[in-house]
Amino acid sequence: MSAVTRKNRDGRTRARLISGKAGSFLRIAFSLAITFFGLLLVTFLIGRVLPIDPVLAAVGDHASQSTYDRVREEMGLNLPLWQQFFIYVSNVLQGNFGQSVLTSNAVLDDIKRVFPATLELATIATIIGVVLGIPAGVFAAINKGKWPDHVVRVIGLAGYSMPIFWLGLMGLLVFYMKLDWVAGPGRLDAFYIDFIEPTTGLMLIDTLIEGDMDLFWNAVSHIILPASILAYFSLAYIARMTRSFMLEQLSQEYILTARVKGISEHRIIWRHALGNVMVPLVTVIALSYANLLEGSVLTEIIFAWPGLGLYITNSLLNADMNAVLGGTVVVGAVFIGVNMLSDVLYRLLDPRARR
Repeated sequence: MSAVTRKNRDGRTRARLISGKAGSFLRIAFSLAITFFGLLLVTFLIGRVLPIDPVLAAVGDHASQSTYDRVREEMGLNLPLWQQFFIYVSNVLQGNFGQSVLTSNAVLDDIKRVFPATLELATIATIIGVVLGIPAGVFAAINKGKWPDHVVRVIGLAGYSMPIFWLGLMGLLVFYMKLDWVAGPGRLDAFYIDFIEPTTGLMLIDTLIEGDMDLFWNAVSHIILPASILAYFSLAYIARMTRSFMLEQLSQEYILTARVKGISEHRIIWRHALGNVMVPLVTVIALSYANLLEGSVLTEIIFAWPGLGLYITNSLLNADMNAVLGGTVVVGAVFIGVNMLSDVLYRLLDPRARR
């Protein structure tokens, strides 16, 4: 084969690879755009279907009819539905979720203030769930049918069965009121609230930046119980899925071949089997993390945790629809982003997915 022919062939191969990557990127971008558009459509329709009048929430029950009509026109609620949706999408794309009736602030500013608390809580809970859940699932798989397997399965079943509000209340009763091992509701004791200037919004990081270890340990004492309550549910899900994935891998022929070759059981389990399990497990962990970000409402209410879930709940109770819809869009966008990240990690870890 001549050098010119080889060069032309290599050029065509590179062109196909670049074209394939560009096509894959465009497909992902199009899928994200469609998903986000669907999210906006659903939240918009929810705002119009709920039996809550945003005009009354803004002006009050005793406002005159002229005031009511003027505010309704200012909100654009007198326009056709399709035009309202177009304005809504345009505003969201510009980061404008409107003004909160409850706080009188821009909804986006409120979300920036409260979301770090939810992010911190969900992140700590996910770390605990991963650190404990994966070894528990592996331990259950290698002891299938024995008492360790039954213990892990019972713990996982209890994690799915017990209501989170009950578990949170029992945790406060036992560990806060009776034993006094942890601090109570909130992110800091009331005495310390004005002692720190938020930098990242993540209390553990901000207290370390301030260099005040008393504040840091006070923040740890406040977050450990609600994070552990959330982590229990994450642990149950991750342990169950890890056990299922490990049982599938341990029945594969390559495991038998490795044992015949005399490779140590520890290496077979923790390097070969678990290495293959980590590919689908990334998706499981990502979904668990996204669920904690959006599903920590009850935990935040019980522990008076000033996060996004508590903000949305208070807004809903006060008919503050701008805040409710804005928070819902942010949660949905985070869920979409986490799913996209898990898909990217899946492709990086599994060469077959890249092909």
